[in-house]
Parts: sequence; structure tokens; C-alpha cells
Amino acid sequence: MADAVESVLQQWRQECPDLDFTPIGVVGRIMRLSRLWDKEIKDFLAEHGLEPGEFDILSTLRRSGEPYELTAKTFLKSSLVTTGAITLRVDRMAAKDLVTRVPDAHDRRSVKIRLTPNGLEVIDRVLPLHLANEARLLDGLDAEDRRRLAATLAAVLESYGDTAGDTAR
Repeated sequence: MADAVESVLQQWRQECPDLDFTPIGVVGRIMRLSRLWDKEIKDFLAEHGLEPGEFDILSTLRRSGEPYELTAKTFLKSSLVTTGAITLRVDRMAAKDLVTRVPDAHDRRSVKIRLTPNGLEVIDRVLPLHLANEARLLDGLDAEDRRRLAATLAAVLESYGDTAGDTAR
């Protein structure tokens, strides 16, 4: 059985046989997977009372190491959201007792966002479940296929300049 993108490709090949539709085979599938996985991950996180942006902040703080805090500026550099969006997200997370704001001891103009004990418990509880959920999303691939796919996707991202210094996840 062919996937939905293959059906689109067959239609295009029939209508415009002189064009190369190979890019749709790759880009279309990545975009379709992105939408499908985005929904799956969003639904999973909602079951745990989290939004994807909240999970990203919790996981970024957790992997930063003790004392599990970063400046708001660090978050802005590593994301595509505005200062206002970060502020609103942190406000909601502070109301849920997931994070708190603490003054930066070295720069009085700066504030750090820190995991609360509750936030640390939530990320430590949800992270293994999240990883299992993502592994489930890849069930159709064996270990070697996963490795090759990860390497191929990394090469595409690197070709766009999306390198280690550019991301928070």
C-alpha cells in the first residue's frame, strides 16, 4: 500500500510527465510527518498537563544542569518566539509552579528562569515517557534505518546553517 504522498506524486506524474516531482517525495513526506507527529506529541503532552513550549522550556532548563536556570535572553536566542511570547509562557509556567524568576546576581538588569522543585519533578517524570512516545513514532524503522535517517536529516539541517549553537532542544 502506498502512502498519501505517493498518490499525489502519481497524479502529478500523469498530469505533468515532463517535470521532476522528486522533491515532493521528500519535502512532502517530511511536512506530512511533521504535522502528524506534532499532533501526536501535542496530544501526549496535554495528557500530562503540558504544552509543547512548556515542555521545551522544562527540558532546556533540566539539561542545563544544576541549578537548572537560564536567562530569558538565552531562551530568546535559541527559539523563534518573541520576548512577549517567552514572558507569557513563563508567566503561565510560574502560575503552575513549574518555574520561577530569580534576579541575576551578576547583572541586575537580567532575570533567570529556574526550575522549581515541582518543575524538576514534572520533567523527570514526563521525559522518559516522552522518549518512549517518540520511539513509538519510529516503530516502523529498525535501528539502522533510524541512524541513517537521523544522519540524512542532520545533513539537510546543516546545509541550512542549523548547527549546534542555534538550537535549544
